[in-house]
Amino acid sequence: MKSLLLVFLAGFICSCSQKENAPIQPNIVLINIDDMGWKDVGFMGSEYYETPNLDALAQQGMVFTNGYASAANCAPSRACLMTGQWTTRHGIYTVASSERGNPKHRKLIPTKNTTTLANEHTVFPQILQQNGYTTCHAGKWHLSDNPLDFGFDKNIGGGHNGHPSSYYPPYKNVKIETGKSEHLTDLVMEQTVAFVDSVSGPFFLYYSPYAVHTPIQPITALLGKYENKSATHGQYNPAYATMVENLDRNIGLLLSKLKEKDHFKHTLIVFTSDNGGLYGITQQKPLRAGKGSYYEGGIREPFFFIWKDRIQPNTKNDVPITNLDLFPTLLEAAGIDYQEQSLDGTNVLPILYGSEGQLERELYWHFPIYLQAYDVDNNENRDPLFRTRPGSVIRDGDWKLHYYFEDQGMELYNLKEDIGEQRNLVLEYPEKAEELLEQLKLWWESTDAPIPSTLNPDYEE
Repeated sequence: MKSLLLVFLAGFICSCSQKENAPIQPNIVLINIDDMGWKDVGFMGSEYYETPNLDALAQQGMVFTNGYASAANCAPSRACLMTGQWTTRHGIYTVASSERGNPKHRKLIPTKNTTTLANEHTVFPQILQQNGYTTCHAGKWHLSDNPLDFGFDKNIGGGHNGHPSSYYPPYKNVKIETGKSEHLTDLVMEQTVAFVDSVSGPFFLYYSPYAVHTPIQPITALLGKYENKSATHGQYNPAYATMVENLDRNIGLLLSKLKEKDHFKHTLIVFTSDNGGLYGITQQKPLRAGKGSYYEGGIREPFFFIWKDRIQPNTKNDVPITNLDLFPTLLEAAGIDYQEQSLDGTNVLPILYGSEGQLERELYWHFPIYLQAYDVDNNENRDPLFRTRPGSVIRDGDWKLHYYFEDQGMELYNLKEDIGEQRNLVLEYPEKAEELLEQLKLWWESTDAPIPSTLNPDYEE
C-alpha cells in the first residue's frame, strides 16, 4: 500500500512539473495596415510622418528591411496572408474586375478575377481558434461578407468592402456598433481595446484598420503642424500625415491596454502593411512607384516582430521575407503542428531567434491582369496608363526580374546596387535574365499559373 502511494505521489508531482514547464501559448497580435508604404513610418526613415509609438515598438524587436507583401494591392495580399498561399492558388488577383483601364489599351484578355475567398481554403485564424485561441478581427476584412465564417469569434467592422465611404459618420458601407468615438479609426480601436480588456486565455487579434486607405480625410486638429513642415523625399501630404499620426496614436492605446492587462510580455506582435503606399499621395524614395505596381514601391513594406525575451530587441535584418510567411510562423509560435494544407510561406522563427541567418528560396509575384494608373500625369510605372500590365516577377537573392505577357518584355535589376530599379540590366546580363525566366516558367508550371494569351479584339495599337 505504501509503495502504491509513493508511485501515485511521484506521478502527481511529475504531472504538475510537466504542466508548469509546458510552453505557454502566446497571445498573438497581427497589425496589418492598409496602404502604408515602406517609408511611411519614422523607424524606416520618414522625416515627415510622425509615428512615435510605432518607432518605440519597433526598437523592442526585429525590423526586416526586405519585408514584402505577396501582392501589390489589397484583396490579393490579404488572401495570401490568410491562406499562406500564392495568388495562383486562390485566384484573387485584384479588387473587383480584372478588366481595368480603357479596353482599347489592353492587348490581352486578362485572367478572370475571383472576388471572394472560397470556403475550401483554410485560413490560419481557423486553426488558432480550433486550438484554444479566442480570435478577434478588427477593421478591414475584404475577403468575404463576414470574417466570422473564417475562424473569428468577434468581428469589429469587417465586411467585403475595401475601404469606408467616409471615416466620419455615417460610414455607410462599414457596419459597426456606435461608441464614444466618431472617427472610424478611433471607433475600431475603442472596441478593440474593449476586446483585450475582456478576453482571458490565449487570444489572436487581427488588427487591420481601414486607415490609411482613401478617402484621405484629415484629422483637423493636426493639419496645421504638417502644413508647416517641409517636404522630404517626396513626402508632403498634410491630410495623409494626420491620418498616419492618428493611426499611430491608436496603436499606442492598444499597447497601453496590453501592458495594463499584463499581456504584453506574453504577446507576439507583428506589424506590416498589405501593399505599398499610393503614389500620388505618398512616396517611398528611393523605391520606385507605389500601390498596384510590382516595382519595390508597390510591394516592399514596413515589417517587424517583437516578442519579449524571445526576439532580440534593437535588431535589423535584411533577409527577404513576405506576409506568406506569417501562416507557418504564427502557428509554430503557438506550438501548433499543421500539415494539412500546402503552404508557400516559410516559418521564420529561426531567423527571429537568431539561430539561422538566411533563407534559401525565391519569391514570386503573379499578376495576369490589368490595373489602370492612379494618375496618368504623375507616376513611375512602365507606362503611364497602367500601374501594372499582365506579368510575373521573381526575386532570387539580390536579383529581380519583371516579365510582361503582352510583349515578352523583361526588366532585370540588382536590388543591392539599384534599389530604385532605374537601370535595366537585361542586355548586360542576358544569361542571368534567362536563368530567372526559366525559374519563372517552372514556377508557372508547378502552381498551374494562368498565363493570358488571347488577344483583345478591342485593342488599338
